[in-house]
Amino acid sequence: MNHDDTDPQAEQVMLMPRPLQAQKGRGAVTNLQGRYEVDVREAYDDGWEREEDEPKIWRTHVTEETAKSILSRNQSPDIPFGVSLNPYRGCEHGCIYCFARPSHSYLGLSPGLDFESRLYAKVNAPDLLRSELAKPGYTVEPIALGVNTDAYQPCERDYRITRRVLEVLQECDHPVGLITKSSLIERDIDILAPMAAKRLASAAVTLTTLDPAIARTLEPRAAAPARRLRTIRTLTDAGIPVGVSIAPIIPFVTEPDIEKIVEAAFAAGALRVSYVVLRLPWEVAPLFQQWLETHFPDRAARVMNRIRDMRGGKDYDATFGNRMHGEGVWADLIRQRIEKATRRHGMEGRGMRFKQMDCTLFRRPLVVPPLGAKAQRAAAAGQLDLF
Repeated sequence: MNHDDTDPQAEQVMLMPRPLQAQKGRGAVTNLQGRYEVDVREAYDDGWEREEDEPKIWRTHVTEETAKSILSRNQSPDIPFGVSLNPYRGCEHGCIYCFARPSHSYLGLSPGLDFESRLYAKVNAPDLLRSELAKPGYTVEPIALGVNTDAYQPCERDYRITRRVLEVLQECDHPVGLITKSSLIERDIDILAPMAAKRLASAAVTLTTLDPAIARTLEPRAAAPARRLRTIRTLTDAGIPVGVSIAPIIPFVTEPDIEKIVEAAFAAGALRVSYVVLRLPWEVAPLFQQWLETHFPDRAARVMNRIRDMRGGKDYDATFGNRMHGEGVWADLIRQRIEKATRRHGMEGRGMRFKQMDCTLFRRPLVVPPLGAKAQRAAAAGQLDLF
């Protein structure tokens, strides 16, 4: 029997939206389609049971990638650096608020669960950096390492791309600033401490909350807050200047503890504090709201209303000067709280800024041209290539 498309019986088999459910060890609660997808998929009940009806386990998969370039440059007045390097695309830390999530849409992947489970490792990053630094026209300025995605996310333990990048920078006496949520940075103290002694290295540790329960859902695979405080102390004791980034500040979730975070950071040895009010560009907005509805349904509406109060009535305002700290009464109140807390602990003006790093020690690296494909095959066979 054929059913007409308008048959009311046919309409009844459309599935009701499934309740949002957190995935263990993941920040996003869905695999939201990217903004460049042309097809929209909806669940439809045809009466048959399917394997995809079972909960999916989102395992991490890392793809090795040969990048074409490695240094990114910007002229934004909102950030203190002009050059950055990111050894990985995607980030297993799974921070739900990550502003880099929308970049996975360029790969045809979801900014949701794909972003934190389908990663790309730029395995040739150290060689590309060496070639870049060797160019006659290269101008030295501090490189920010791990800004878009964390350079010390879990897969770095195996790939060690970040460490090899630091080895190139140390060889050349090139200044570098790192930002991370991972205690893995302690592994590279043997490189960072001698560089810091020459005013060539500094670190920033992101500390969003002191509440481990909130951190487990907000930043599920990053180091716990207490562990990050220990990392700040370890780096400080090694002579590496450390700042703390309270980013993002989420109204009614992490915002109530601003003063406690500053106090804990000071006690751990941090010299400076910076902050960013929650940013929700592109797909981050719906992903964050799904997270709110899942973990904080009692205050989800209040959180979003306060965010819009600081963003001119919108979920996000990308205007330079406003995008980091917001605007209006509530944004100004947060700024005053940060300033008073840092002043109370004598943290104002302390620590080494990017512009205070020493760029005069730089030495160009010796670059050995990589073997071509034919030469590589010959070398592997134990033969010399005459041409």
